[in-house]
Amino acid sequence: MSAVPVIGVLALQGDVREHAAMVERAGGRAVTVRREPELAAVDGLVLPGGESTTMSRLLETFELLEPLRQRLAGGMPAFGSCAGMILLAKQALDGRPDQHQLGALDVIVRRNAFGRQVDSFEEDLDFARLAGGPLHAVFIRAPWVEKTGDGVEVLATVPATETTGARIVAVRQGPVLATAFHPELTGDDRVHRLFVEMVRDAATTSETEER
Repeated sequence: MSAVPVIGVLALQGDVREHAAMVERAGGRAVTVRREPELAAVDGLVLPGGESTTMSRLLETFELLEPLRQRLAGGMPAFGSCAGMILLAKQALDGRPDQHQLGALDVIVRRNAFGRQVDSFEEDLDFARLAGGPLHAVFIRAPWVEKTGDGVEVLATVPATETTGARIVAVRQGPVLATAFHPELTGDDRVHRLFVEMVRDAATTSETEER
């Protein structure tokens, strides 16, 4: 890998342009991914927000589902926001029975957990591994993580309210990062910088193991 990692943005639906702009700001080279040869050429992949059931069907239509599962199983770094988090999880609650899961994160997520579009909200979060103070987060029909498995690091939670306990909204497991919110919409590129560094670290580890 060159000094500038090539990071794909899954371009089937959702905030593709916004994520690509943030990847570039964070020090990566952003490319769109719609086909298997494009997926094979990237060092890491962003799965944007959008509609998880639609994205699931499109992965199959574009013949990307199994190639993506294979690359994730092989250690490719990935970052999913909102719908991307849902797709990366091993299990999604309140989804369609035919919805595909990529299984790259040992978590159970709940779709639309915070409510409908009208229930969208913003929150300042303490986010582990990010310097510079709280992270402003935008939640739009967002999921949350109901359960984490061994090896999953909780990076951020939404504080408890009068009706609910604290909810997990950002996690990491090895080279895979996921947020329930949309960091591509705020102008704060720290989450994307974290992911670019994860891609660099994964490449360094791979090169060391090959020697």
